[in-house]
Parts: sequence; structure tokens; C-alpha cells
Amino acid sequence: MDTSRTLVVTLPARPGRDEVAVLCAELGAAPPGEVVCEVGALTHPDLAAVDALARLKLAAGRRGHRIRFHGAGPELRALLLLTGLDGTLGG
Repeated sequence: MDTSRTLVVTLPARPGRDEVAVLCAELGAAPPGEVVCEVGALTHPDLAAVDALARLKLAAGRRGHRIRFHGAGPELRALLLLTGLDGTLGG
């Protein structure tokens, strides 16, 4: 299996527990490597979105992935700052 390919996962606009569980399972099944999580669909993020990001970051870390979040809008960035999780999105 080619581990040099970047795995891309997309967080839906309103991530539910089931969708996040599927994404976490996908991360768990993939060999360690680079992961990009597209979060641009989160146009009106809430605490469920923050929970989803935290779960994905934990799942990626457990498997040895390097995860980055792409497409975060100002509302999501502000919410992460407010909750103290602004480091979640990385640089």
C-alpha cells in the first residue's frame, strides 16, 4: 500500500456522531501518513463541530497521522479560540 499519498476526508456541514465515527474509522484503517480534513462546509460551526474536530485529531494522533484542517472560516476559528482549542487547526 502506498503510504506517500495524502488521505483527504471531508467534514459535513452538520457533523453528527455517526458521520464522525465513520471518518475516525477511516483514519484508523489507513496507514500512518498525512491527512487533510476539509472543514469548509462548516459555514455555521457550533460545539458539535468543535467536538468533531477534537475527535478527528485524537483518532489521527492515535494512528500516527499528521492531520491538518483546511478551509476553516472565521466563525470556526473564533469558536476554537473561544474554547481554547485554537491550536487544533495548526499554523
